[in-house]
Amino acid sequence: MSVLKSRLKRFSPAPESGGNGADGHVPDNGHASETGRVVTVEPPRPTVVGARERIPSMGEEPRYVQGGGRRPTPARLEEYQALKTKIHRDLINKLDLTRLEKIEPSVLQAQIAQIVERMLEAEATPLSMAERERLIAEIRDELFGLGPLEPLLNDPTISDILVNTYRQVYVERFGKLYLTDVQFKDNDHLMQIIDRIVSRVGRRIDEASPMVDARLPDGSRVNAIIPPLAIDGPILSIRRFGTIRPTIDELIRRGTLTPEIAYLLEGCVRCRLNIIISGGTGAGKTTLLNVLSSFIPNDERIITIEDSAELQLQQEHVVRLETRPPNIEGKGEVTQRDLVRNSLRMRPDRIVVGEVRGAEAIDMLQAMNTGHDGSLTTIHANSPRDALSRLETMVSMAGLNLSDRAIRQQIASAINLIIQAARLSDGSRKIVSICEITGMEGDVVAMQEIFFFERLGVAEDGRVIGRFRATGIRPKFADKLERSGFHLPSSLFDDTVELGASESAWFERYGVR
Repeated sequence: MSVLKSRLKRFSPAPESGGNGADGHVPDNGHASETGRVVTVEPPRPTVVGARERIPSMGEEPRYVQGGGRRPTPARLEEYQALKTKIHRDLINKLDLTRLEKIEPSVLQAQIAQIVERMLEAEATPLSMAERERLIAEIRDELFGLGPLEPLLNDPTISDILVNTYRQVYVERFGKLYLTDVQFKDNDHLMQIIDRIVSRVGRRIDEASPMVDARLPDGSRVNAIIPPLAIDGPILSIRRFGTIRPTIDELIRRGTLTPEIAYLLEGCVRCRLNIIISGGTGAGKTTLLNVLSSFIPNDERIITIEDSAELQLQQEHVVRLETRPPNIEGKGEVTQRDLVRNSLRMRPDRIVVGEVRGAEAIDMLQAMNTGHDGSLTTIHANSPRDALSRLETMVSMAGLNLSDRAIRQQIASAINLIIQAARLSDGSRKIVSICEITGMEGDVVAMQEIFFFERLGVAEDGRVIGRFRATGIRPKFADKLERSGFHLPSSLFDDTVELGASESAWFERYGVR
C-alpha cells in the first residue's frame, strides 16, 4: 500500500480567496498546454492591515488596525515614537552589551521588559495599557530581532515580506498582497535592520556592493538592494518558509491537485522517474518539490543542492549543499555546477537540485543519464515546452559546443516528466499540466500531456472555477510503474471520468487495494 493510500482520508478542496495573482499563466481557453496564450492579471490595490493584528483568513475582509485599537492621530503617534526613541536610547546607554551575550535569551528579555517598565514609570507621558505593552514589545524587537518586521516574521500565514521604502511594507498571504501599517523611522533605521541581517551570515552591503542575498535563522530567504541602485531608498524582500511543513494532504485540501494525480506522482517518484517542476515566481514550485521528495524511500541517500537552502526533506539520510558567493575580492565562489559535479563523488541515490538556472543543467542531465535516476529539480518557465527551451539555453551556457540536436537528445533521454505549476488570478496555486517526455521526433523533443487543469470561469468573489482532467492518453512510463508493483488502472487516464473524488471513493472505483 502506498504512503498516499494509507494517509489520505476524504478531501474536498478548500475555497480559495479572491485576489491578485502575479503569475496567472493559465491560458484564456482554459487549457494550460504550451500552445495556450499566456495572460497576466493586474493585481488590485492591496488593503491595509495592522502589523500586530491577525491578518484576516480567507473570505474575511481585512481592516486597518494600529496597535491595540484605532489608528492614533499623527500628533499622538509622533509623541509615542519620540518616547520609544528616548527609552531605547537610554536603555542602550544603561546596558553592558558584553555581559548580555552570556545571559539566556528568555531570561534577558524578561529582565529588559522589567527595566523598560521602570523607565516608563519615570516618564511623564501617559500611556494606555495597550500602548505600554506595544512599546515594550517594539523595544524588545529592536534589541533582539528585526525591529518593526518582527510581528510579521512571527505570523506563520505570511509567505513574503516586501519593504519597498521605509514607510511602505507589504505582505503576501495565500497569494494576495496586503499593505501593512508597519513603518521604519527613516532610511537609516531600515539600513540598520538590513545590516543586522547580512552581518549575521558574514555578508556585507554598501555602495561598493549594493546587492546581497542572505538567509534568516529560520531558513527564510532575504534579498536587499540599496542606493545608488535603489532610487527611493533601501529595499528588502523576505521569502519566508514556515515551520509547518507542507504535505500531500494539505495540497489536496487546497485544491492544488487531486488524489488521483497525487497517487500518480507518488508512483513516479518511488519508481525513480526524473522529474522537472516548472512554473513562474510564486507558483509553488519549491513547496511541490518538498512534497514530492517526501515520497523518496528512507533507505536512499539524498543530496540536495541549492543557491539558498529552502528544501525541508524529512528523510534521515539527507546531505544538504549550498552555493557560496565570491568574497569581497571576487574569489572563493562555489557554484551549483561545482556542487553537482562534486555530488557525483558522494555516492548519491538521488540528486535534488532546488532550481536549475545555469550551466549546471548539463551536469544534471548527464547524471540522470548515467545511473542517478529519480532526480528532481525546478525551473522557471511558463509552460512545459518553454521549460525544454530554457534547458537547451542553459546547457549551451556550459560551453561544450554541442549541436542543438545533441542537446535535445540529452534532454529527451534524461527527463521523464514535467509538472507545470501556476498561480492563478485569485492567488490559488494549481498543477495546471503534467507532460511525459516520449523521446525525439526528428529534431524536436516529443511530449504528450497526461493531465491538465481546465479553467471554466471566474466566480463573483474572484475565485477561479475549473477542474482537473485527463487527456485520455496512457503514459509510456505506466508500464515501468506496473513492473515496480505500482498499479495504475487504465481508467485513471479516462478523459470521461471526473477527477477529484474523495480518496475512498476513488480507490474503490478503480479497484486499487
